[in-house]
Amino acid sequence: MEKKPFLKHWAKLRVNQKLAPKAVRYTHEGSTYAEDGVRITGSKAFVDSVLSRLKDLLRFESDETRLQVVYKKSVDRGSGKTLASYNCYVQVHARGGGLAKKKAKKKEKNKK
Repeated sequence: MEKKPFLKHWAKLRVNQKLAPKAVRYTHEGSTYAEDGVRITGSKAFVDSVLSRLKDLLRFESDETRLQVVYKKSVDRGSGKTLASYNCYVQVHARGGGLAKKKAKKKEKNKK
């Protein structure tokens, strides 16, 4: 999308829409680039200010899903030197294995 239509689209978005990321499935292998996620780059102050507006994502750290997070200083790919800027990635992943199923079953049993 070109810049002008993008800005128009962005301006028309309803404020405070419900965050409903699709969790990366437990058995997923390989890159998660095409999956729902958030990438924030820049100064620590900027990254933190954006994160402060995304606190709704914290509820996805649960028995059924977990947050896959990275928050670190950026590294120049060419020289390998650490930069002053930061990068942060947040994705929701499905929990797998027996523990998640056991907890979900217990939760369902307690509702009865």
